[in-house]
Amino acid sequence: MFYSDKRFLYLMLIVLVLMRLMGMSGLDWVILLLTIPGVLVAISFHEFAHAYAATKLGDDTPMLQNRLNLNPLSHIDPIGFTLLLFAGFGWGKPVAINPRNFNHKYSQTAGEAIVAAAGPIMNFILAIVFTLLYCVIFKFATSFVQTSIGDIIVSMIQYAIIVNLGLGIFNLIPLPPLDGSKILVNFLSYNAKQWIYDHESIFYIIFLVIWITGLAGDIISPVLNFLYTGLIHIGASIFGLL
Repeated sequence: MFYSDKRFLYLMLIVLVLMRLMGMSGLDWVILLLTIPGVLVAISFHEFAHAYAATKLGDDTPMLQNRLNLNPLSHIDPIGFTLLLFAGFGWGKPVAINPRNFNHKYSQTAGEAIVAAAGPIMNFILAIVFTLLYCVIFKFATSFVQTSIGDIIVSMIQYAIIVNLGLGIFNLIPLPPLDGSKILVNFLSYNAKQWIYDHESIFYIIFLVIWITGLAGDIISPVLNFLYTGLIHIGASIFGLL
């Protein structure tokens, strides 16, 4: 989730997209098209998970704002969606919540952490589901994979795995305004929490620097590659594909 000056974000978005477009080949365009379904699924389920978790904790704000659904139109943020396609990381439209509506089973901070964690957890679950589907196809429909349609579907599933892992990892970076910051705050002392709240603008600047300079990709890529390789290996082992 992201909050900042929209004009600045749109400017950065235009620069990133133009830089990417200038270097795109025909194959890149094909990959872009194959990635779109995975991006739509990843964002929709991610934001739905936030809304669902908040609702289960007693807050009806997401339901009142029509966010308790899997309709991509309810959850897509133009900037975050475009960045996921062209930069490999992004976000959906933030789900508004009111922690004061949470039930008393958890503290407000813990409730916010649960809601924040729900999004990335959903993405990792989806990555596992798509990995299993990928392996099932290779195990029981080998001839289908060798067809043009089969190759397209398998490629879309692969990109869906990558996008969900990327979105989940990106949002766990412990910097405001990402989900990871709300998860981290729950485990800090009162003074540490207050210090973060008082210096939140500094963390936003750090986040913008990481985002604009491409350091976010350097942080995410090794973890993503490790998890992707591990998931495929585990899935292949389960279905005897090794």
